[in-house]
Amino acid sequence: MSIAAAAILLVGCASPTSSVGYYWQSASGHLHLIRAARPVQDWLQDDQAPAALKTKLAVSQRIRSFAVSELSLPDNASYRRYADLGRRAAVYNVVAAPALSLTLQTWCFPVVGCVGYRGYFDEANAKTFADSLAASLEVAVYPVPAYSTLGWTNWIGGDPLLNTFIGYPEGELARLVFHELAHQVLYVKDDTQFNESFATAVERLGGERWLAREASPTARTEYAVFDARRREFQALTRSVREQLQEVYAHSAWSDAEKLQRKTIVMDDFRAAYAALRTSWGGYPGFDAWVARANNASFGAQAAYDDLVPGFLALFEREGQDFNRFYDAVRALGEQPRERRTAALQQLGRQTRLAEQTSAPPSPTLR
Repeated sequence: MSIAAAAILLVGCASPTSSVGYYWQSASGHLHLIRAARPVQDWLQDDQAPAALKTKLAVSQRIRSFAVSELSLPDNASYRRYADLGRRAAVYNVVAAPALSLTLQTWCFPVVGCVGYRGYFDEANAKTFADSLAASLEVAVYPVPAYSTLGWTNWIGGDPLLNTFIGYPEGELARLVFHELAHQVLYVKDDTQFNESFATAVERLGGERWLAREASPTARTEYAVFDARRREFQALTRSVREQLQEVYAHSAWSDAEKLQRKTIVMDDFRAAYAALRTSWGGYPGFDAWVARANNASFGAQAAYDDLVPGFLALFEREGQDFNRFYDAVRALGEQPRERRTAALQQLGRQTRLAEQTSAPPSPTLR
C-alpha cells in the first residue's frame, strides 16, 4: 500500500480533517515510526527480544536478500530495520464510493498525485475523517499492516519491518515485502489501480518462487491452506463486484430499483460467504471484511485485483524475466491511463481465453 509520502516533508498543526492537519499527522506519524525502528541485527543480539521474533526477523532478512537476487527488486535500506508500534496497524485507510458505483473517491497530494484513499496513523482520526464525508457516500475504514514511501525515505532508514505483519505466515510475509518493494520499482502518478495491481502481481510471482525454492515443507503446507481460502474468497468477491457493476450500469432501471437489486446481491454474498466459512471449518479470517463490505470496500479491493491477470500475462510474454518485465511495465506507465489499462485488460482476456481453450472439456451432467 503506497501512501502520500510527500506529506512527511511538510509540517503544520490543525484538525486531522483539514489539509494542513492531514499533512501534519502524516509527517509526525511516519517520523515516529522511523524513530522507533532499530537495525534487525540489534534485535537479533538483544537478549530481551522474544525468540519467536528473532526467528521471524532472521527469515525476513533471507526474504529481503531473495527479493534482490531472485526478483531484481531494489537493494536499499528498506526492510532492514524493525519497529514495534504497539498497535495493530501501520495506518488506517479511509475509502469512499457513491451508493450506485464502485468508483472510489480520490484525494490529491503533492508529488504522488491522486489516490483512492486517505491514510491515518491514528484510527480515531481516520474515523473522524470518515464521519465528515458526505452522507451520500458509502465509507469504509480498514487497518493496513504496511505502506510504502516509494523509496524516498531510504536516506533516513527506509521503510521498516513492523510488528503489524512480522508474525504473518512465512509465505505471506514474503509476499508483503515483495509488494511494498515493487512500489519502489515503479509508481505512476494518479493511477492507484495500475500501481496496486502491479505490486500484487510481483508479490504473487515472488511469493510462488520463495515458497518453491526457500520455504520449508511446513511453511509451504501452512501457506497452501491459507492461500486456498484466500483464492476462494477472492473468486466470490470478484463475482459480487461483477454483479454489482452490472446492476449499476443497467440503463433501464431506476435508482430505486438498482438499490433493491443491490440489496439482493449483498444478501446473497453474505449467505455465500457463510457457506464458504462453514466449508473452512469456521475459519473467521474474512469476517471483519464481510461485516463492513460496501461499495467502498469492493472498490478498494478492485484496485488490487482487476489488472493483475494482465500483469501476469506480461511477465510470461517477457520470458519470466523480472528485469524485462519491469522495463515493459515502465513503458506501459508512460502511456495514457486509458491506453495502458486497455492493454492490460486485453492481455488478461487473452490469457483467460487460452486457458479455457487448453482446458479439458467439463464432464456432462446427467
